[in-house]
Amino acid sequence: MQKLTAVLLSLVGALVYMLSFAALANDINNVRVWPAPDNTRVVFDLSQSPDFSYFTLYQAEPYRLVIDFNATQLKVNLSAIENESLLIKKIRTSTPKDKQSTRIVLELTEKIDVNVFPLAANDRYGERLVVDLPGRSLARKNEPLRVEQLEERKVTIAIDAGHGGDDPGSIGPSGTYEKHVVLKIAKALADIINRDPAMQAYLIRTGDYYVGLNARPRKAEEIKADLLVSIHADAFTSPQPRGASVWVLSSRRANNEMGRLLEDKERLSDVLGGVDLRIEEDDTYGYLNKALIDMSMGHAMSSGYDMATEVIAEMKAVARMHKTEPQHASLAVLTSGNVPSMLVETGFISNPQEEKLLQSNKHQQQLARSIYQGIRNYFQRRPPDGTLFATNRNSTHVVRSGESLSVLAKRYNTTIKAIKEQNDLNSNVLYVGQKLQIPSS
Repeated sequence: MQKLTAVLLSLVGALVYMLSFAALANDINNVRVWPAPDNTRVVFDLSQSPDFSYFTLYQAEPYRLVIDFNATQLKVNLSAIENESLLIKKIRTSTPKDKQSTRIVLELTEKIDVNVFPLAANDRYGERLVVDLPGRSLARKNEPLRVEQLEERKVTIAIDAGHGGDDPGSIGPSGTYEKHVVLKIAKALADIINRDPAMQAYLIRTGDYYVGLNARPRKAEEIKADLLVSIHADAFTSPQPRGASVWVLSSRRANNEMGRLLEDKERLSDVLGGVDLRIEEDDTYGYLNKALIDMSMGHAMSSGYDMATEVIAEMKAVARMHKTEPQHASLAVLTSGNVPSMLVETGFISNPQEEKLLQSNKHQQQLARSIYQGIRNYFQRRPPDGTLFATNRNSTHVVRSGESLSVLAKRYNTTIKAIKEQNDLNSNVLYVGQKLQIPSS
């Protein structure tokens, strides 16, 4: 009888242990902090879907956001978390409401209207709990050029480095993240543009954080940009494809495999970035075709195509081209109603050789320079009113006997190519009395 009792007690003990283990089956495996210029996102990576509640304590400093994770264990050292956000003083634990729970406290620098929500697992991430904190989160030195800093008489280029934060974009064979490569190219392009007295750049993303797809064209519109150029690195299901390409907006779904993959990849970006899709679907622009009904987009789409053609012409000199003409796809990042836009795929990061090239600072600089030159060529030919391009507008020259394109190029400190492009010339032959527009140097 005693043996039976002992066995029963042992079984009961084992059952209690198993039940307590099951009750604590969820784990917090990682905590990531993503500060952006106007918000901070905190992501808790969990082994299962979170069972949580939260409240704020704003009566006195330190202001606190308190999150209770029910039946959950903390498996990460909070003191080792990288935190550069101006909104968060500290992330720590506190006494839980019961022995099976974990209580995490975010000490905040100000009272914030927080947004806390779960995100389901996907192809790249497990279950998550996301905390969004709106407000200025980065020091001024890390912010993009602010709207009030933009000079009115310069051509303004909004530069969008694709992906960021929880969305790495495509990943190369050796582990290179697209989000890091394209940010370097975007910053190089901004530096080159800002050295041009007639132009200025605005970086939509300056660090490793995510910006919603529909928010990107909105930012370009807010600063009244003359162009939005989105920088990406392509990828395919096999390593063979290679080469750069430039994409512009289409009112229809893409009619080729690469275009469809690009559209699918863009939708995945918002999923990985943790954007509330219910909000995004209710956006003014819609996801694909709502804004295209507006006829005002006609000029933006036409100008975007012309600029893309100029950029391709310059990129040919520094990169293999996958496509030698602008390609069309229905992409949310290009759906501005009045800002011409293009998306530049700088190469296939899924191709081992091109992945290595895209990691090269020299190649990044060459790509940035070619994109800049293509953009500049367009605005020299079609200067917006009131800009320095328009102020220094081309002079008119009447061809005289004995003059050639090389003579005129030397005289006006320009190039034969620039004169031919400015005047849509297909040959080097000139005739006496012919009127030529000479591009400004």
